[in-house]
Amino acid sequence: MTRHDRLQHHSTPGSPNSLRYWTDVRSPWRIVYNYVLVVLARLAPSLRAKRWALGRLGVTVGEGVSWGLEATPDVFWPELLTIEDHAIVGYDAVLLCHEFLQEEYRTGEIVVGERAMIGAKAVVLPGVEIGADARVAANSLVTADVPPGTTVTGVPAIET
Repeated sequence: MTRHDRLQHHSTPGSPNSLRYWTDVRSPWRIVYNYVLVVLARLAPSLRAKRWALGRLGVTVGEGVSWGLEATPDVFWPELLTIEDHAIVGYDAVLLCHEFLQEEYRTGEIVVGERAMIGAKAVVLPGVEIGADARVAANSLVTADVPPGTTVTGVPAIET
């Protein structure tokens, strides 16, 4: 199964792009709440505080997870994000559980496996599963699943 098979497709009314309708699908107050917690998760110097903020967002956070400075979880659907035990999300990485497109938006879970590592400034798209002990190199764009124990690099990220 690919990431595209795991995505949920949501059509939007009218001709403007789907982002114009975000308030129809998520409460603006919930997004404000999420955003405050995202900022805390991004900027707090304490890993304990980061994990607390992620948990309050609805992210499933395993034991010993390390969340890097300025790493960003999805602000619209953080509850679709699972980070398993002892995984590392590096500096300024972005994990997106949604895609706003022209006629629709898509949502999908992201799972970061045990002891997986996501490098600095990497971007992970919705529906991606990163296997246990896998490594995503810095500045990579992850558009497909990463098998356990492998390393991916580049845009788009491919196995090396």
